[in-house]
Amino acid sequence: MSSMDGLEKDPAIAPRLTDAQWEHLIAHGSEEDVAVGDYVFRSGDRDYDLILVESGAVDVVRDALKWSDEIVLTTMGPRSFVGELGLLNGQGAFLSARVGEAGRIRRLPRAELRRIMNEDDELCDLILHSLWARRESLRTGPAAMTLKFVGESGSNGFLALRRFAERLDLVHAAHAVTPDDPLVSSVHDFSAADLPVAFIQGEPIRRATPGMVAEQLGLAYEGDADEVVDLVVVGGGPAGLAAAIYGASEGLETVLLDAIAPGGQAAATSRIENFLGFPFGVSGGALIGQASLQALKFGVRVYAPCEAVALDRRDDALQVTLADGRGIRTRTVVVTSGAAYRRLALERWDEFERAGIYYAATPLELRQVAESPVVVVGGANSAGQAALYLAAGGCDVQLVVRGGDVGARMSSYLVDRLVDDPRIHLHTASNIVGLGGAGALESVRIDTAGEVDARGLFCFIGAEPATRWLGAIDRDDDGFIRTGTDIATQSLERWQTLGREPLPFETSTPRVFAAGDVRRGSMKRVAAAVGEGSSAVASVHRALATAF
Repeated sequence: MSSMDGLEKDPAIAPRLTDAQWEHLIAHGSEEDVAVGDYVFRSGDRDYDLILVESGAVDVVRDALKWSDEIVLTTMGPRSFVGELGLLNGQGAFLSARVGEAGRIRRLPRAELRRIMNEDDELCDLILHSLWARRESLRTGPAAMTLKFVGESGSNGFLALRRFAERLDLVHAAHAVTPDDPLVSSVHDFSAADLPVAFIQGEPIRRATPGMVAEQLGLAYEGDADEVVDLVVVGGGPAGLAAAIYGASEGLETVLLDAIAPGGQAAATSRIENFLGFPFGVSGGALIGQASLQALKFGVRVYAPCEAVALDRRDDALQVTLADGRGIRTRTVVVTSGAAYRRLALERWDEFERAGIYYAATPLELRQVAESPVVVVGGANSAGQAALYLAAGGCDVQLVVRGGDVGARMSSYLVDRLVDDPRIHLHTASNIVGLGGAGALESVRIDTAGEVDARGLFCFIGAEPATRWLGAIDRDDDGFIRTGTDIATQSLERWQTLGREPLPFETSTPRVFAAGDVRRGSMKRVAAAVGEGSSAVASVHRALATAF
């Protein structure tokens, strides 16, 4: 039995449509008679339709892989629809749909599906819930083998692939191996030097990166040469997701780019306790997951990993240039590129970044160090939250705070819990001065405590704004973007020809806005970032109403 057997009996996965809802859907689909054995779409198809089954039956199939035969996951009968969550974001199909009983189908293109969802809230929620439930049901079954990662446990390359897949909510499987594992050479016929390997539909990508996987899955940007979108949001943290969701929900054709995957630093936070509406706290991963689903609902085109490397004006539009040389022309831009994690200036740091140093504390990292001694360095809320989370996961935690007062930058409720937790050992006015281990991190040297055992070092010492790609946009001495009335006087001269001053959140370049951690003067909190992202879109609308 697969995880999708009995699909038609589960109303969450295969909802019962009313006559009116069914007629609404088929009225916009193109009719097609199909015979047994016909494929209505195949795994790997980049552009496929939602399939409405009028009569007959369609089998949902996990194609044969090199190490596994074909598997029929379920059969969809009359008055049902065949499709999966990736359809909304343009992700290539990872399953096939084949006619098992002759009949008639209707093809509903993605654009028509999106239009129907925008027009009918009740039908939109029903379809979205169903597509999401199908995605969830596929995670632990044979469908997960269509995207499989093999790599050394704890290696940065392997973790990067897993983090990419988890943040983009991709159905996948991950298998940790050692370099001398027989699985490496005898089963899959590759060497340790090839790790990590990504298998897509059974075909290997050696020394795989998230970018290589995204390209194969259809998650890399592929726009028309003459396409001009309304809004490009650069950065998929809370500010960027909020800007993209508000922009798309208000009718703007919106593209969201992230150099890694949606989530930013919030996705690396194990527990957020001061976000409105969550009195018992919420994990950053859960919050970002729901926001990403909301983005798909409103038609945001999400591309990751997709790094922006330049921004300039081209004729009557702006152009965002990507790392691969492709460009996106747009009428407005919201920069929410956040900040890059700071590193400690220690010998062997680069070596252990691949085997024991982490910049996040989520279930993914906890699995690497569970019930082992760890060190956390940092003096703000993110470090305190990480220490508590790791301690709750069975780790003995050494928390290193460089300042003398742990309460100077950390919320009092966190300080109280840290002091009371017997698994957490607090070192104030302290620094990490050395790292040790053979191949993987085994110990950390603290100047006030000597050498301590550590299978993981979690670094939360701040970040630098990711703004070097922005060229002439006005920034302060630390690289944070000036906006609105904060823009330097000499940068305001270019505005005289426009007959207006910069709008709230607008940068020194007209129609380019900034929000969240990257903006000078922003409050470094998730709720504030969400507020800034949504407020920046209000200024986007005002800017679009004026001449460029």
